[in-house]
Amino acid sequence: METPIPEERRQAILEQVNTRPLVKAAELSRTLGVSVESIRRDLIALEEEGLLRRVYGGATRTTPRAFEPAFEKRRVQYRERKLAIARLAARLVEPGDTLILDVGTSVEAVAHALPLTYRGKVLTNSLLVATALAGRDGVEVFTSGGYVRGTEQACSGAACEAFFRDFYADKAFLGSGAVHHEAGLTDYWPDEVSVRRIVIDHAAQTYVMADSSKLGKVAVARVCDLTGLTAVITDGEAEADEVRLLEESGVTVMIAPLDDTSSPSETWEGRTDTASLS
Repeated sequence: METPIPEERRQAILEQVNTRPLVKAAELSRTLGVSVESIRRDLIALEEEGLLRRVYGGATRTTPRAFEPAFEKRRVQYRERKLAIARLAARLVEPGDTLILDVGTSVEAVAHALPLTYRGKVLTNSLLVATALAGRDGVEVFTSGGYVRGTEQACSGAACEAFFRDFYADKAFLGSGAVHHEAGLTDYWPDEVSVRRIVIDHAAQTYVMADSSKLGKVAVARVCDLTGLTAVITDGEAEADEVRLLEESGVTVMIAPLDDTSSPSETWEGRTDTASLS
């Protein structure tokens, strides 16, 4: 039997997992003609994408639980979706707005998408956001400080919380681990969750950046109910049923079209023209 390429092999594994309560790594090895070690690597990769759950000796179907891939992988994963979300978010910004830009790859994209005509204050606990905006004419950048987490350069902890308690903003753009119609907004890092709760309380409008892969999933730590948010901004790949469930839970869902490649500065006066409100 010809050994399938990794993508075909992983699809075959998913087909087995989705039709049976439990599949064994040894059995998959025999069926697909590869080593058990190769199967284990496949199972790890599929679990990281949230497509199955590993158990001793094999794997089983996953619950709608979110898994966070490594930062550098997330930075390029679903890139077009995140750029579309960032463009739409940037069009919501008014000249002179005081903004809070949270941590996360989608929020970092918002920082880069802000038009050159933007003038205002930006408060952030992301060193990546601060670097992206530092030195721009008319933009004052304030960073929180605190404990810095790894490659994401995300600040959290008591100093970060105290920083955000002392400020109020017109608009906050939050990252997300997952968004679910019942579980609400969830994430992976409890220290950062507590920071987000303060930000929500201190912003007149709060927008959550969530590409469509995060909808209907649940991460480990709960941030808030969806009713406390102004809107969830997602992309055109979002499933209609997921959007409907979110709306029924009481939150506005804004859909960023993937075919819109205009820059925010080109549509500054009519910044919501290309936004689809579902």
